[in-house]
Parts: sequence; structure tokens; C-alpha cells
Amino acid sequence: MAEETGRSFARRDRLLEIESEVQKWWSEGDVFRADSKDTPPKAGEKFFGNFPFPYMNGYLHLGHAFSLSKLEFSAAYHRLRGANVLLPFGFHCTGMPIKASADKLTREIAMFGNPPVFPDVKEQEEESGEGESEGNQSQPGGKFKGKKSKAVAKSGGVKYQWEIMQSYGLSDVEIAKFTDPYNWLTFFPPLAVEDLKAFGLGCDWRRTFITTDMNPYFDSFVRWQMRMLKEMGKIVKDLRYTIYSPLDGQPCADHDRASGEGVIPQEYILIKMEVVSPFPPKMSVLEGKKVYLAAATLRPETMYGQTNCWVLPDGKYGAFEINDTDVFILTKRAALNLAYQKLSRVPEKPTCLVELNGQDLIGLPLRSPLAFNDVIYTLPMLSVLTDKGTGIVTSVPSDSPDDYMALHDLRAKPAFRAKFGVKDEWVLPFEIIPIIHHPEFGDKSAETICIEKKIKSQNEREKLDEAKKIIYKGGFYEGTMIAGEFTGLKVQEAKSLIRNKLLELGQAVVYSEPEKKVMSRSGDECIVALTDQWYITYGEQEWKEAAEECLAGMNLYSDETRHGFEHTLSWLNQWACSRNFGLGTRIPWDEQFLVESLSDSTLYMAYYTVVHMLQGGEMYGGDRSSVKPELLTDEVWDFVFVGGPYPKSSEIPSSLLDKMKQEFEYWYPFDLRVSGKDLIQNHLTFCIYNHTAIMPKRHWPGGFRCNGHIMLNSEKMSKSTGNFRTLREAIEEFSADATRFSLADAGDGMDDANFVFETANAAILRLTKEISWMEEVIKAESSLRNTPPTTYADRVFANEINLASHVTEKNYSEYMFREALKTGFYDLQAARDEYRLSCGSAGMNRDLLWRFMDVQTRLVAPICPHYAEYVWKVLLKKDGYVIKAGWPKTDSPDLTLKRANKYLQDSIVSMRKLLQKQVSGSKKGKTSTPIAQNKPTVGLIFVNEQYDGWKKECLKILQNKFDPATATFAPDQEILSELQKSEIGQSGNFKQIQKLCMPFLRFKKAEVKDVGVHALDLKLPFGEIEVLTENLELITRQLVLERLEVLSITDANAVARAGDHASVLKSNPPSPGEPTAIFFS
Repeated sequence: MAEETGRSFARRDRLLEIESEVQKWWSEGDVFRADSKDTPPKAGEKFFGNFPFPYMNGYLHLGHAFSLSKLEFSAAYHRLRGANVLLPFGFHCTGMPIKASADKLTREIAMFGNPPVFPDVKEQEEESGEGESEGNQSQPGGKFKGKKSKAVAKSGGVKYQWEIMQSYGLSDVEIAKFTDPYNWLTFFPPLAVEDLKAFGLGCDWRRTFITTDMNPYFDSFVRWQMRMLKEMGKIVKDLRYTIYSPLDGQPCADHDRASGEGVIPQEYILIKMEVVSPFPPKMSVLEGKKVYLAAATLRPETMYGQTNCWVLPDGKYGAFEINDTDVFILTKRAALNLAYQKLSRVPEKPTCLVELNGQDLIGLPLRSPLAFNDVIYTLPMLSVLTDKGTGIVTSVPSDSPDDYMALHDLRAKPAFRAKFGVKDEWVLPFEIIPIIHHPEFGDKSAETICIEKKIKSQNEREKLDEAKKIIYKGGFYEGTMIAGEFTGLKVQEAKSLIRNKLLELGQAVVYSEPEKKVMSRSGDECIVALTDQWYITYGEQEWKEAAEECLAGMNLYSDETRHGFEHTLSWLNQWACSRNFGLGTRIPWDEQFLVESLSDSTLYMAYYTVVHMLQGGEMYGGDRSSVKPELLTDEVWDFVFVGGPYPKSSEIPSSLLDKMKQEFEYWYPFDLRVSGKDLIQNHLTFCIYNHTAIMPKRHWPGGFRCNGHIMLNSEKMSKSTGNFRTLREAIEEFSADATRFSLADAGDGMDDANFVFETANAAILRLTKEISWMEEVIKAESSLRNTPPTTYADRVFANEINLASHVTEKNYSEYMFREALKTGFYDLQAARDEYRLSCGSAGMNRDLLWRFMDVQTRLVAPICPHYAEYVWKVLLKKDGYVIKAGWPKTDSPDLTLKRANKYLQDSIVSMRKLLQKQVSGSKKGKTSTPIAQNKPTVGLIFVNEQYDGWKKECLKILQNKFDPATATFAPDQEILSELQKSEIGQSGNFKQIQKLCMPFLRFKKAEVKDVGVHALDLKLPFGEIEVLTENLELITRQLVLERLEVLSITDANAVARAGDHASVLKSNPPSPGEPTAIFFS
């Protein structure tokens, strides 16, 4: 325990000892083994939950544990209530990260020796910008994304792969073995199993496996799945733009990326702005060729309004061969993208004829497509981005605030022109050309909005960004063309027509690049390539409709999750499913390719149902005693999973085939899949698509529960900053149950959660102190009150136990584990502490305390199972296992008794404050008098159990003017009118009556918002005098008085007892729920 006094770890170590012992009991009892029954399960009788198998290029960490804990707590709850629970767990090894890491180690050994001696290089962190589109202009919108990529946490801030492996505690001799990618597969998965067992995961470990062709059984399953999709026409080969790693020589999918997960290709068109000869001396080598400045644009409809072209004066450019005749001037980065899009004389290798900088290009005369000006010139712009687009930007000052202000600055500032050698004739003759009518800002929208927002310079970045967003959005959705052959058309309609015209005339080409920076796990910056690939046809209309139908029937537990899926379905399109680098299963009909890592992980939940019968509990598929993998033909898989005919020619025994089919039919569909929200945009949506294609409707997924990422102590989890814990480290530092406790407390929604070390340390203290308290209670059993529970305190405590059981069951069933921890542990312990205080000298009831220990142990068992199992078996001497003990059977909670006790406790608190105030007040001016002599010893509590008079009338009016359906009151004027018509309103001066009643009416309306409509009741649903009288001993003891009486304000004789204090009853009269106390000596 990190914060324990004197650095003692005794409490933490006690929990670790308990956990080790309990895990042995579970192993001996095989308690997590899950088998199907002979008859199909009824609703609620079985629970099959699963979790996206983690990638095995390192140890499991708290990020994995947080998402996994949601599944673990869910499964444990269902197991506790008596369901047949299946929680399996596999390990993902498909894809390029392991192979890339192994290759990195090989290169490091080749460069720096074995063990390597690295140069001393200062680490730098790089931040990527968010800017998009027109070279220096961003576009609104984007896909549904989590705040960070799941892959980011995997890479950390260490430069060399060898150093990453050293951070795992591996020796140099061991690290060298990891140059073989298959060593990763045999090293990390067994360690993950150890860690998950130490965590207490309720997994049927017979059903674990790894992916890739190292496991021939799973390999056969994936091949069957891919053949099914191809036969349905859902896998096709086609040329498509895709994110691509030149170093790896293949597409780079989300899970192949170190950063940029979720980024997709952004398509532009490149406007071919022809350089008018003669060329300047530095470009003389280009004479005889057609030379173009290639400007990337998303807005071809604006090309009619070109007045010039922009370049970055100190930007680095080059003249690159596109074919035998054409040369494009642009950045090297853009040329590399083009080279992989069949726009380079040498495929995949840009050829630069001459290197240039921006200053070399300033003043070049250009003939640009669609421009009304015959010749325009290249001018300097300081905000052009060279890491977006091509570094060449067309200028349309009529509709671009950036262009308008940059041109304005050049025209207005001769010194600025002189600085870059800009001649007047390149700038001054060029006027703004109206091309689009904007409904709000007219025909020169950029000029209008810059004047309106008082933008004075191209350097006012925030104002220009805001102006640009307004003009672009309004111009596109509501603008009308007023120039060119498409005059009169809406911009939305004209845009595609103009684009197609430019492409058909050869005046532009299609160009694509990553919408944001993407880094592969090989350390390569990715580009967009036009690749001949196998694609899964996600987004195809009929298939998309089936996916939407499936989604509509699923339980997603939050609107935000549902919106995320709906958004993903709206944009998701063909997905490249093949790779030629890495580990995995070969495409069955084209074995030069591998199935990529997000395409072999969409249907494997079905494989969990039969894996134990095929692999015999051996995760690598090495045990072939049950079934030889070559016997798993497509006909066998069809029979087991999709209702195909019995495979008569199969050599697999019919009994085993029937058992496999029974297992699948019993467990499917899965009830819950838990995942981080970042997988909505790929893996989870792919899972829906594949199930709807291959499985019948009755086997479509039941539910997904998505969560945010986890922070540690309110900061991002990061290896580079040291704010990071592997699962193993967390268990060693806090114990498994304290780790689980803090994970439950971290949060349940889609926002990022927070694992707090103080909470884990506090959990160590709470759990061990609770064990000690129970040991003391059991030891002192003979001193407890051993009679039936009859006192008021007994009834309240029993009711709190019932209430905790009911509310906690609701929280668990809705997968709100933080709330379950609160109601099933924190609140229940508070009720126990209050009971202990309330009992006084009479002592606590033995049966109630045993009942409390039983119920609390069950309620916390899903979250802290080792602690609960130890208490159940060792302290309470119960048979069986608490994790399967059944949900506590309790009576329905008495909510009236709950209110009565709250009334009692609130009354004691208010009376104590009043008494303290009276004692401290009596000391003023009498400092020589001892405090003890002034302390009251007698108390009178006056109660008015029912509203009467004008307050009764006001409440009746509010009752009549309250709409329970909307939980709202009628307008104040209507309530006031009703008050005026009432008996009290007619009894005198209404202004005075209004002054008397309105504060009370406002108070009661506000109270309804806080506590509900029962705030309008004329009396409480319990007898106040009865509650207070029954608890006189408790109140007297709590207030440290000698005598206390409860009196009714309606009894004239009782009121007379107030004597000199009668004025208190007039200034603060009691009302229902608000007794008035008077204290005196």
C-alpha cells in the first residue's frame, strides 16, 4: 500500500495472501468452467460476454483492465444471480506491429551491435496540427472519434525497440530472441494469462487461443469466414485510395498505426496552373516540357474567381516528372503521394528535375483553368502550409477571407511587396471577381465579412478562421453560382459538374492524402496510395440496411454510443482487408496476401463456443488429439454456425459435431461485448456487418457497452511520463481487489475515467478494516442481543439492507458499477455505522449483523471477489462459493420507513446545531460563568403533524396546478389567480395575503424539484410524534441531555409548557417535517 503509514505494506500483503489462497480454491473447484445445457436457455438463464482480444506486443496494462473490468463485473453479477456464465478470452497476434517490432530489433542489431550501443540522441515529442484542406484552410466536421488513439499508449516515448523491451524487464540475451516474430507469440500470451488469473478474471481458460496461422484451428475458421464473404459478393478486388506505408509496402490499417487511428484519405483535385514561358533561369532545365503549379483544392466551383496563386516564400518545392511531357511543381511530400497514385513517370518513385524554394516561384505567370484572367501571377503568402495539400494554393479573394486579406495586404503595403520582389503589375490590376452569391454576405462575401468583423490583416488568425467557417458553410449549402457556364445553379449542384469538367478536359487530376498525419508502427509517415486490393464492401446499401436493423435491436446502454454507431454507418465504405506484410491468415484464394488484423476479428466470438472441443485448452492449437485441423472443412463450419446440412463426408465423429453445434446454439448470440469507444468506428461496426452477412437474425449481437479511456490520477496514462501501470504492477502495488475497487470507482460513462491511487489505497484500508471488524463481531457473538429484531433501529437497519440489495441489483443490471459500489458497499457500511450508533446500551442484534455480513459480502463480490470469498468461507463458514451464492433474497424496501429515518436523522442534526448555538450564545457577556452551568439539560420538541390554515390552502392550490406527466406547475399568474379566488384570498387585503403566501408557494415549488411531488402532502406518511417518541433515548443521548419530551403544538397545555420560550414557537412554528425544539436548564 503506497501511502500506508511508515511505508508498511502489511494490509496490502494480507489482501495478496488472501487472493492467492482464494485463487487456489477457485482452481480446485473449476468454478469458471462454462458448459452448455441440453435444453436451450430461457431469458436470463445464460450470459455470454466477451472483450476485444488484446494485441500481444507487450504486457496488459490498466487501460486494458479498465475496459475488461466492465465485462468482468457484468459476468460476475450474472454468475452471482445464478446464470450460466461464459467469459472466454483470446489473444490477437495478427497484423504488422509484432513483425515490425521484430524487424526493428533486427535493424538495431545490424546498426548498433548485439547488445546495441545507441547514440546519445535527445528525445523530442512531436505535435501534429489539426489543419485540413485548402493548403491553409480547415474544414468543419469529421468522424466520431475518441479523444486519443488506442495505439498511442502502446508506443510510449522510447525511441528504440530494444529500449522498449528493456522496459519490460527483459535481459539483452532474451531481447535478441524477439527478432523472431513468433517468439512474441509464445512469450506474451502466457504472461497475460498469469496476470488475468491474478486479477481474478472469471474466465473459462479452456477457451483461450491465439490468432494467426500458427494456430491451424483458428486459421481454418478465418479462411471459412473469408470464403463465405467472397461467395456472397462482399469481398471484391478493386483500385482504391488507401492509407499506405511505403516502408512496409502495404496499406496501414488502424491497428497498424502508432498514431492517426481513424484517419482516412482526403480527396482533392489538383488544378493544373500552366507556367507561361519563357521560364526563369533556375527553371531553364524544364524548357520543352509542360510545367504546372499543381494547386490542391476542395472547391473547384470557385476557380472562376482566381486572381493569383499563393506559395510560401521559404517553402521547399520541386519540379517532379508526372509523365513524359508533364511536370508538376509542388512539395516533395505531395509528390510522394502522387507517385503511389500512378502519377509519376517512375511508379512509386518521384523524380525531381530541379529543387526550388517559394521565392523562386514568386512572379511566375500562369494560365489557370476557368480563370477569367488570361494570366495570373504567383505571389507570397506567409500562412501557406507545406504539410497539407501541395503547398500551392489558388487565390479566390471573392470567397476566401484568407485570400482577400493576403491580397489586401499586398495591395496596401508597398514595403511588403518590395520585401519579396513583387512587382505592382502582378497585383494592382487584379480586382475581386464575384462568382457566388451568398444569401447573407452578398456577391463578395469574403470582403463583406472581413469588413464586418473588422479584420485588418492576414495575421488575425482566429478571426479569419471564424470568418472562413461561416463563408464556406453558407456558400456551399445556400450559395448560388453567378459566374461561368453553371450560372444560376446552387453551389451544391454545380460543384460536382465543374469538378468533372476539369477532369474530363485534362485541366485537373484527382489527388488524395491522409486527412491528418499517420505514423505506422514501423516509424514510417504514411501516404495515400491507389492500390489494387481485396476490399470488403462495407457501406453497400442492402448490407448497410441490415447493419442498421441489427443496431436498432441492440442494447447499447447510452445514447452517445448509439449516435457513434449511427455516424460510423453513415460514412463507412469499402475496407481493404488484405496485407502482404505481417502475421495472420492467408487470403484463401490469393495467398500472396494476408487477412488484415481488423478483418479476422469480427466473427471470432462464435469460435469461442467450440474452441475448447477443438484445441483441448491449448492456446496454440498444438494438441491435435481431438480433431485434426485439416478436417475442419467449410461444410463443417457451415453445419456448426450457419445451419448448413450435416457434413456426411466428414471424418469428425457425429457426437462431436452435434456437441459443437449444441454449444454454439446454446451460447449464441453473445449478450454483451465491452470495448473502448475508439473501436466504434471500425472493429465494433465491422462485427455488426459480418454477423448480419453470415449469421441468421437470431444470432445477431445482443449488446455493446462502450467506455472512455482511463487516466491515472487525473492525467493521461503515458509510458514516456511514467504515469503508467501494467496490470501486473497495479496488482503488486495495490492487490487485485483494491485495483478492481478503484477501477469500479473510476467511472462508467463514455467520458474518460480516472483511476485514483488514493482510492486504491483507501480500498486496501477499507477491506482489511472490514475483515477485522467482522472478526471482532464474530468473536464477541455472545455479547450481542440474541432476540428477534424488534426495535426501531433494528427495523431501520433491516430496511437499509433490503434497500441496498434492491438498488444495487438495479445498478449492476444496468452496468453502472460505480453506483453499485456506492449502494452495495459505501452506503451499506454507513447504514451499519448508523445502526451501531443508534443501538446504544441495548446493543446490536446478532441476527441482523449476520444478515448484514451475508448481504454485503454478496453485493461486493462481483467487484472484490477474493475478499468476498474469504469472508464467505473463512469468517461466515458458508458452504460453496460466494461468487455463485445467488442474489440475496430480501423483502421489498419500506420507503416510508426510509423517509422516517431520514426525518429522524435530519431532526437530530438540526437540533444539535440549535443547541450548540444556544450554548455559545449564552456565554456572551458572562465569561466568568462556567460553560457547564449554562448548558441546557432539558428539551421540549414541538411537532405539528399537519399543515392547516393558509398553508393548507396554498398546498391544495399547488396540488391542483401540478401536472404529474410533465412534473411542472401552471404559470405563476394562474396560481396567483387561484389564490385570490380561495377562501384565504377572500379573507382580507389580498396584497398582504400575497406577501404572506408567495414565499411559501415558491419554497414548496422548489422543494418539489428536489424531493418530488410528495412535498405537497398535507402531512408526512408517518407519525412524527411516534418516530421521535420511539427514539427519545437516542436523541437524548445524541444531544447529551438529561430529559427530553415530544409535544404536539395542537395541545394548548403542551404549548404552555414552553413558558418563557413561547416566543420561539411564534417566531419559528413547527410544520410537517420541521419540528421546533426548545432547550433550557
